[in-house]
Amino acid sequence: MTCYFVTGTDTDAGKTLASSALLALARRQGLSTLGLKPVASGCQATAAGLRNIDALTLQAQSRPEVDYATINPYAFEPPIAPHLAARYADAELTLARLERTIAPSLALGRDLTLIEGAGGYRVPLNEQEDLAGLAPRLRLPVIVVIGLKLGCLNHALLTAEALARDGVVCAGWIGNLIDADFAADETLYQDNLAHLTARLPGPCLGIIPRLEGRDHKELAQQAAEYLTLPSG
Repeated sequence: MTCYFVTGTDTDAGKTLASSALLALARRQGLSTLGLKPVASGCQATAAGLRNIDALTLQAQSRPEVDYATINPYAFEPPIAPHLAARYADAELTLARLERTIAPSLALGRDLTLIEGAGGYRVPLNEQEDLAGLAPRLRLPVIVVIGLKLGCLNHALLTAEALARDGVVCAGWIGNLIDADFAADETLYQDNLAHLTARLPGPCLGIIPRLEGRDHKELAQQAAEYLTLPSG
């Protein structure tokens, strides 16, 4: 089994798009897959319980299929930071509890398992711990998703510094173009990508352009065309 923690340079950097695309790519190669979203805020109330669109997107790319609770064991309705959402729901979130909760899922031994974080790398889990602590606790390499927009160089480099400080390996990075204006000048755009390639510790696993898809499954398949799976 190969397992990675997927983080982003910020909220809405494209973690779910990149994660679902990697899982879709792995499925094309005949690999078994599992995408986990241990903690999700911003969930919708449904007849089946709280559901998060990011977790549902990962569930759709997980084969063999698993139930929703396996993908997203901690679901909160308000779209706020996890530590606040948990506090308002009178729930306890700790790294130790998360590790125990997802241990059976990791024991499934899928060929590719991705654990998607929430928000950026240092998003708080409680008053003392960050969700970032899950990667070193599980000894997982990290894939960084960079939302390509003005300011992304700073966000990317700070995230890389945080990974190094935590002693975790950067298995690679994925650029996701979220601001079309950022690529309006092709020469400047390529210069920015070259700077990221030169400064970041892991290899570039692909650059996802602006995509036009009708649903998340279609977007995952489109984005998979631009990515390569991490090695190791």
